[in-house]
Amino acid sequence: MTDLHLPLDRSAGRLAAQIAAGFRAAVRSGRLTAGTRLPSSRDLARDLDVSRGVVVTAYEQLTAEGFLIARRGDGTRIAPL
Repeated sequence: MTDLHLPLDRSAGRLAAQIAAGFRAAVRSGRLTAGTRLPSSRDLARDLDVSRGVVVTAYEQLTAEGFLIARRGDGTRIAPL
């Protein structure tokens, strides 16, 4: 994955929504392109110092919106838009 900075405002709450918004913005701006593999939920949670559940919630939301494709054994990737 490219080095992606996802700033989080812990006082604003809803960390999963902030993570999802950061990925959406990165996709729309072209910083993340179709097929780009994202870090595992465990790795991203560790990097952002949040619980794994927060990252899983963000990934699930983005998958439901069609931004991500998650395949067992292949990880999570940016979907073609």
